[in-house]
Amino acid sequence: MRLSLRARLTLTYGGLFLVAGVVLLGATYALFDQQLSRSGTKVLATRLTPAPGTSPPAGAAQGARQETRQEVAQEARAMADADRWMRDQREELHDAAVTSLVTQGSIALLVVGGAAAGFGWLIAGQVLSPLHRVTETARRIAGSPAADRGLHERIALRGPRDEVKELADTFDAMVERLDRSFDGQRRFVASASHELRTPLTLGRALVEVAMHRESASPDVRQLGETLLQINVRHERLITGLLLLARSENEITTRAPVDLADVVAHVAAQTALEADGSGITVETDSAEAMTAGDALLLERVVQNLLENGLRHNTDSGWVSVSCRTEGGRAVLEVANSGPAVPPYEIPALFEPFRRLDSDRVVTAKGAGLGLSIVQSIVRAHNGTVTAAPRPEGGLTVTVALPSAEPEPDPDPETETEREHGGRGRTAARA
Repeated sequence: MRLSLRARLTLTYGGLFLVAGVVLLGATYALFDQQLSRSGTKVLATRLTPAPGTSPPAGAAQGARQETRQEVAQEARAMADADRWMRDQREELHDAAVTSLVTQGSIALLVVGGAAAGFGWLIAGQVLSPLHRVTETARRIAGSPAADRGLHERIALRGPRDEVKELADTFDAMVERLDRSFDGQRRFVASASHELRTPLTLGRALVEVAMHRESASPDVRQLGETLLQINVRHERLITGLLLLARSENEITTRAPVDLADVVAHVAAQTALEADGSGITVETDSAEAMTAGDALLLERVVQNLLENGLRHNTDSGWVSVSCRTEGGRAVLEVANSGPAVPPYEIPALFEPFRRLDSDRVVTAKGAGLGLSIVQSIVRAHNGTVTAAPRPEGGLTVTVALPSAEPEPDPDPETETEREHGGRGRTAARA
């Protein structure tokens, strides 16, 4: 059993108090026993010793000489009995006093020790409460969906400038530097991607103008088509970087979204690509309400579906389903395809990582699809997992917090609102 720091401090304080109390009680016992022994000896000596300056009268002395030996022996026995009785009484008094001292002192020590341990527990709790705030803040930051989420939180501890205050201030300074670093990185990616769009757009325009000239030869037009394809892939890369930078931010405005509607919309958009590739797309969508950004959630479904289409086999298939399960809106995308080693699964969610090539930009994409999916899902406080299929291919599961659908507007209320609006319009006219 692992004791907390508060419990260890309380036990240490209570143990030291009990040790000090035992030492004090032992010293008191020794001094009390010594003083009581001296006082009893003095009392006994006073009781059995004749007072100084007194002497028996002459008649008594003469009578004593006339006493028989039997009377002298009887008196001696009486004196011995009295002496023994006095000693017994002194020992009983001594034992009773010492026993009372030890018993009452031990009881008092235990009571006061327990009270001291209780006060020590309370004081230790007050002293360690700032550390609990530090721990709770660090736990919230560490438990955030992404590494840079929650860095806006600060402890902001108030109080005297002691060691705990210095620890909290140092922690706040560290988190602030990390927050600035991550924020600067996101701004740089977004700014660089935005600035790169202009030369790409200009280059595409120049290529299109050169291709559509009457004097352009077939070789020039073929070269123009190749350059346009490269330009499109670069634009796709920049769009992915912008979307990745946007998805790293926390979603502040959330609206109810039905994943079933999103799946139907994306499946209709990718139908031409699926037909051209000879891949069958199967959908099985039930109502799955969540709350978030509809455009970003559409990008999640689109990236997963395109990933399944582009990393597939001839005459393969892609299955997309959504449902509500255990208070979560679950989206599942499975596809046929080449076998994926289990140890390669974590690399799929890293930016610019592909299993079939190490190039940043390929004909199939820029290697940002699953990275964007993971960032968007984390921004919505969800989870995304991938698992290889035994027959080949991949199954990606997204779980998002469930949400209640918006209630349908009351027809009577809508009618009254319309009549009221017409009345106000007529009044203004």
